[in-house]
Amino acid sequence: MRPRVLLADDHLEMLAAVERLIAPECDVVGKISDGAEVLPAVARLRPDVLVVDLNMPNLDGVEICRRIVHSYPDTAVVVVTAEIDAALADLALKVGARAFIPKHATAEDLPAAIARIVASRRP
Repeated sequence: MRPRVLLADDHLEMLAAVERLIAPECDVVGKISDGAEVLPAVARLRPDVLVVDLNMPNLDGVEICRRIVHSYPDTAVVVVTAEIDAALADLALKVGARAFIPKHATAEDLPAAIARIVASRRP
């Protein structure tokens, strides 16, 4: 069964690039470019994984992660960001992100992280 993934990034080019990157292994169920729209989309679409940028308008990625983990624990959060800051990575993981992937990572890193997360949840 292919993981259902919701993408959230305020750069439309990045949304398209991430979708192309994970499409062979995942079903992209939606793309969001405004942080305030993420929680309603998760409630409606119930993705297995949310891939979210830290720098989102109207609600940042750390707060999105905190709220998703609290309200929708069946949705794993993967943070993908251009920010190269160990403190931000630690904070994102502390509030419940399952992975922190820099945008400059290799093309295999994000699909591999999603696969690990989904595999760890299967009985």
